[in-house]
Amino acid sequence: MRNPVEPGHRIEGQRVATIQQCVPVILGERAREAIAHHGATTYPEECCGILLGRETDGVRSIERLMPIDNQWDSVDRGERFLIGPRDILNAEREARSAGLDVLGFYHSHPDSPERPSEFDREHAWPWYTYLIISIENGEAGPLNGWQLRDDRSGYEPVGINDLIPQP
Repeated sequence: MRNPVEPGHRIEGQRVATIQQCVPVILGERAREAIAHHGATTYPEECCGILLGRETDGVRSIERLMPIDNQWDSVDRGERFLIGPRDILNAEREARSAGLDVLGFYHSHPDSPERPSEFDREHAWPWYTYLIISIENGEAGPLNGWQLRDDRSGYEPVGINDLIPQP
């Protein structure tokens, strides 16, 4: 049996949100390109989506993206995004049926750096991976990963690797 305080351990269907260190992410080039395309096509509004995959041996492998229509009020979509509860429930169901987990979320920052804003921190949850891509003048820029600290005081950077290391 796994230690019940290990990151990602489930107790009665709930994850224990502990971060001893950030969990690196494997994101294939096609997934990276899909996030970039989503961000560019929704520019100047923020895009958003859900990351599905598996965590194995301390590495999260993103296997499927679920692009989501930004549910935020249209006036502020250039600076805000919202993934509704129905979308999260659908993602959980899709992940479960495919033998995957919801590992996190992605969104774009139009004409802004690819780092979390204060608004992002206030609305994020520990444990999950957050990928943010900068979209400058409609063109995809850098993508970075983040994980919210357990005390919600800020984020830690998450390493993103395109290739699975060979043993």
